[in-house]
Parts: sequence; C-alpha cells; structure tokens
Amino acid sequence: MENRSENRDSVQPENDTAAFENQIAAQDLDLPDALHLLDCGTYFDRCRIRTPASQSEIAARLLEDGILYRQENGVYAISNLGALLFAKRLSEFSSVSRKAVRVIQYADSSRMDMLKDYTVDKGYAAGWDQINLYLDALIPSKFVIERAIREQKTAFPMQAVREAVVNALIHQDFTIPGTGPTVEIFSDRMEVTNPGVPLVEGKRIIDQPAKVRNERMAALMCRMELSGEAGTGWDDMVRSCEVQHLLAPRITVYPEHTRVTLLAEMPFSNAMPDDKLLSCYDHACILYLEGQCLTSRSLRTRFGLPQSSAGSIARLIRMAVEKGYIKPAPETAGSKRVEYVPFWA
Repeated sequence: MENRSENRDSVQPENDTAAFENQIAAQDLDLPDALHLLDCGTYFDRCRIRTPASQSEIAARLLEDGILYRQENGVYAISNLGALLFAKRLSEFSSVSRKAVRVIQYADSSRMDMLKDYTVDKGYAAGWDQINLYLDALIPSKFVIERAIREQKTAFPMQAVREAVVNALIHQDFTIPGTGPTVEIFSDRMEVTNPGVPLVEGKRIIDQPAKVRNERMAALMCRMELSGEAGTGWDDMVRSCEVQHLLAPRITVYPEHTRVTLLAEMPFSNAMPDDKLLSCYDHACILYLEGQCLTSRSLRTRFGLPQSSAGSIARLIRMAVEKGYIKPAPETAGSKRVEYVPFWA
C-alpha cells in the first residue's frame, strides 16, 4: 500500500481529480523551471512560513498544498490551483490565461466612455497587492471632516470592495471558458462580475451556511488571510455599507455569471424601490443574526435619516411586509411598538 506522502506526490490526487483546481496547468517541468514560473515568495510570506533554503524543501511545501505535483517520471507539474494563485504571469498557462482579473474604469454611469482598462496578469495571491493598489487609485474618494478630523472617504467601503472581489475569485466557475472576473468602476456604482452562478439562493445568502465551489482555493486563501472564514464575507459587505448609510449590495444572476453591484451614496428619495427593499431586508437579517429585531428607529438610523423621515420609513416597512421580505415579530404583534424579523425567521 502506498503511504500518504507518495499519494500526495503523484501527478494528481486520486480523489476529486475532476475539480478544476486539481487539474494540470503545466507539466513535464524540471524543478527549477517549475519554481521559476511561480511566485514562491508570496506563498511563504502569506502563509507566514520562513522560506526554506533549498529548492527541494520549497517543493516539499508546495507539494503538500497541491500547488505542485511530482510526476511518475520524477519531473514536476503545476496544478491549476498553483497557477491561479501564484503564477508570475497567468498568460503563460493556457488553462487559466483567461482567468486574470480585469479592472475597467468609465467616465460616468455608462459604458460609452472607457477611461482605463487594466488586466492583472498575475496569480490572485501574487497579484493581490497590485489589484488593491489599482482599485485604491481608481475608486472615487473625497476628504471629509468627521469629529474634527480630516479623513479620506471612498465612494464605496473598501472592505466591501475587497470582499466582493475575493468572493468573485473564490466562487467563480472555472469550467466556463473564455471569461474571468471583471471589476467595473462607474461614477455611481461598482460592478464585480464572475463566471458561475451562486450555490446559495440570493435571499438566503446572509443566514445560510456557505457553499464553496473551489474548496482548496478557498481554504488556502483563508490561510493566507486574503479572505475571511467561509460564510462571513457577505455579512461584512452589508455591515460596511450600512456604516456609510449606503444601499445594500445587489446580486444579479445571469445564465452563466453573477454580478455584485455596490452603489455610491445617493439621497434616499432618489433610490430605486427595489434597492430600498433589499436594504431593509438585509438590515433585518443582520439584526436577527445578532439577536435583535428591525424597528422603525433602527431602519431610519441605518439610512442616516432624521426623525422627520419617519413617515418614509414607515411606508418602506409596510411595503417590505406586503412584498414578503419581513414580518412582524410574533411577540410584538398587536403592540404599539412593532418589531420585525426576516420572512424566514
């Protein structure tokens, strides 16, 4: 019987060989050539591991995580997982060359006038700092005075931006050819699109346990602190939008793609009814998971509205109940101060 290390060194793991991340991106490579194609320094830095002194020790670590495979003839192969996360140039791997992150900036709210179009031709972990620097430079921002301190405020919460991008990387369907994750920045919104449809129904994305399409990638990115624990990313996005009194993130599902939209600040009166309803529903979900209920006051605070807007908030709550997004909490039904919970509670 083969021992565990011999199984791990084979060209592909015997179980779940069909998973895209386990398949081969490049093969028949001498060890120096294989390591030359990968940004091994990022792997060790992100995993907080001291970089080994010898190439054989480096290879041993990469073999453990399925980044490299040792072939039966003694040479090496790089997995799709290894290329996707650590490639110095994704364009050198035909199986993942179209999966590079593309960032596009437009002049206004339409796609008519493109200002910048940039593709990060690196693995997601190797190019993560580059992706973030580019987003930081392109996302609109302004200086505001808060508590007598001058602070820079971005159009979209950077925590929500990074969670949206990480989710697009981890949850994409790599089997859909000719397409990859795209970040589009408009004057009034930001759209993050990835191939593949969600594995969890959109209205239950906050409360239901997460389902991960690419398990090994998700686990390794979490270990490298590029993503949080599974199932918390969307909650963090919603909370960060609420802090800035922004409308909730939208999810739009197409036959082969998913798009997450972050909306810039706008007057409550100008917001689309569906966005107000979604924000109301997400607020109820977040509060319920924290052991609380939605109230007229909490929703008014969530939107950053004054007491004089109580009538608008009351109408929104009534509409959310009629549409089946929320319902009165049983223990407060019939009382003067009705509290609300999500429809599934």
